Amino acid sequence: MPANTKNVLITGCSSGIGRELALEFQRRGYRVWATARNLQNIQTLTDQNIRVLELDVTSEPRVHEVVQHILSSDGHLDILVNNAGYGSMGPLMDMPGEELEQQFSTNVFAPMTLIRKVAPGMCARKQGTIVNIGSISGVLFTPFSGSYCASKAAFNALSDVLRMELKPFGVQVVTVQPGAVQSRFADNASRVLQHVFNPDSLYRPIDAKVRARANASQDNPTPTDRFCRDLVDKLESGRRLNIIRLANGSRAFPVLKALLPTAVLETVLGRIFGLHRLR
Repeated sequence: MPANTKNVLITGCSSGIGRELALEFQRRGYRVWATARNLQNIQTLTDQNIRVLELDVTSEPRVHEVVQHILSSDGHLDILVNNAGYGSMGPLMDMPGEELEQQFSTNVFAPMTLIRKVAPGMCARKQGTIVNIGSISGVLFTPFSGSYCASKAAFNALSDVLRMELKPFGVQVVTVQPGAVQSRFADNASRVLQHVFNPDSLYRPIDAKVRARANASQDNPTPTDRFCRDLVDKLESGRRLNIIRLANGSRAFPVLKALLPTAVLETVLGRIFGLHRLR
């Protein structure tokens, strides 16, 4: 790899943000390592001179193998993008314990494993960037997405602390909190809901509202290519970045959270999601 070429490792590249980010970084001259749990889903990226690797982010041995492969090939890693994620939707009362564990395993524990593998090398070189793709759902919490919101809130918090702890070593940690971005997230969330939503659930009378939350991320979404282009523009701006909010709803929702009294906000959300009809 030429000395002036930066490299980037991106997780969750089978579709959506991860795939488009891989293409955007490649167009800008980066050496891109794109990963996904199913290698077949990203094989066509090799046509764009993108390197692909199979990676189940919840498998620590495989994470170790992938990171070592990149370090052996390139000598270092400039940018890590923790994008792989999982959306578990449904009433918390219906949520099996193993489903909650899977949510946190993918959205919280897995990216921390990757960070622990790559951050020491970045600290030794006194440079590097870790980009954590969180969610605005980790700021404003809504009914029927409690598991997902909780995992993203935890990830947002971990990112904030990592930013402070790694700053003395020259490593930048950027938290990205997207709003609605065009992707297959809603399809995947709806599939999870199918086996989480109990037939005898207390929330069956508002079945449509529960299902609407699983699809909410695709209500007037920002095109994925525009989101990724804007994100990489910001990452390349040279500014010291902390939190980046992009896409539809990413700025309005935190304002609502900050300005509205809790009782008012919860009443509004309760009506939006039909909870008042259960009384």
